[in-house]
Amino acid sequence: MEDKKLIIRPQKYTSESKVISMRLPSDMLVEVDRVAKETGRTRNEIMQLCLEFALENMVIENF
Repeated sequence: MEDKKLIIRPQKYTSESKVISMRLPSDMLVEVDRVAKETGRTRNEIMQLCLEFALENMVIENF
């Protein structure tokens, strides 16, 4: 499997947004905040980028 990298680019979605609530393990949130600080992005931007990356690269296996 090839190594995939999350590349941070300008925001892609410009349509209306919705507010949601999400539970994350504390240690995962620490990582998100670290990446946000390191890249100068907001927590929200990092989470959107990660979700977009996952949606574009996921493989759904039938069990």
